[in-house]
Amino acid sequence: MPKNQNKGRRQKEEVELSGIHERRKTELKELERRTKEIAESRKALMNILEDAEIARVEAEGERDKTLAIIENFPEGLLFFDQKNELSSTNPKARDFFDLERENILGKDLETLREIPSLLPLMEILGEELEVYQKELKLTERLVLKVSTITIMSAEEKVGTLVILRDITREKIIERLKTEFVSIAAHQLRTPLSAIKWTLRMILDGDLGEISQEQRKFLEGTYGSNERMIKLINDLLNVTRIEEGRFLYNIQSRDIIEIAEGVIDPMKEIAKRKKVKFSFKTPKREIPKVKVDSEKVSLAIQNLIDNAIHYTKSGGEVKVSLRYSKKEKQILFSVKDSGIGIPKEQQKRVFTRFFRAANAIRAETEGTGLGLFIARNVIEAHQGKIWFESVEGKGTTFYFTLPT
Repeated sequence: MPKNQNKGRRQKEEVELSGIHERRKTELKELERRTKEIAESRKALMNILEDAEIARVEAEGERDKTLAIIENFPEGLLFFDQKNELSSTNPKARDFFDLERENILGKDLETLREIPSLLPLMEILGEELEVYQKELKLTERLVLKVSTITIMSAEEKVGTLVILRDITREKIIERLKTEFVSIAAHQLRTPLSAIKWTLRMILDGDLGEISQEQRKFLEGTYGSNERMIKLINDLLNVTRIEEGRFLYNIQSRDIIEIAEGVIDPMKEIAKRKKVKFSFKTPKREIPKVKVDSEKVSLAIQNLIDNAIHYTKSGGEVKVSLRYSKKEKQILFSVKDSGIGIPKEQQKRVFTRFFRAANAIRAETEGTGLGLFIARNVIEAHQGKIWFESVEGKGTTFYFTLPT
């Protein structure tokens, strides 16, 4: 074979070997790269698995803590899911109704109503499971306060939590307190009435002439005695409200006639204080209302008395009465230009013994029971009572009564 041909062939073989070597080097590099990636992926995966295991352990720990809290919670808890099926309870709730866990879980509302001990609760909860602080008396020794909370997650309803709080002790204390106030008030009213009529006889000259100086002191004493009698009467009304025996003489009456019976003497009080007073009534005849006229008169009197009391001389009190044929109800309003009620204290207006800070500063008299009584009178007649007020500008009280 010619020398030149051998040389060319060797060169060609060397080129091919060089190419094979380069490809192998490239393949080795690629293999090393992939091996490294796999190792890194494996490491990352192990880290993820390790983090997931830690998260699982932490989640189980939190779950166990939550379960422990629920199991030992001092109030009864019942959780209904989206289908209104009972999915969870705690021992306290089961103890209230003498239930076994396995007999009630997963049951719907209809099935739960068939359990005798649960029926009173289910009647309060109804179909919607929406309750705000209703009392449930199971026995003389067990009274519960029932309320519900809608549980939401990402704006979606998850279920409803029913909370049962044992208020038996509170009710016993409240009853004892009410009984004490009632007994004390009754015992105080008798001697106060005797003092009132004795003072009246002296002031009227039935027991002989008295000097102007004596009359001045006696009139002050008579006024103080009258305020004490009013406080006693208010306390007795409060105890009757709390004992559920406030309304007893329901009759069909003309509301305008009842209001005028209260307003006529009030006009004289407003005149003496130099407060402009007006009473507006419908021109057409309105239906009668079924009410305890004595109690409704007391509610109207308390509202008007407050309006005059907290309005300075030169101010104005407007009383109006309207009838809504569409809603079949009477709307009564008392508007004054008085001292108003501070905004931060308005939530407490209808509570017992509440007196606004500006009323106390103005040194006006009052027991703080008038509005509490008025609210209970109106609500006992299936009506509503509310108000609008701006401090320093005046207050308007409204109430409705169904016809």
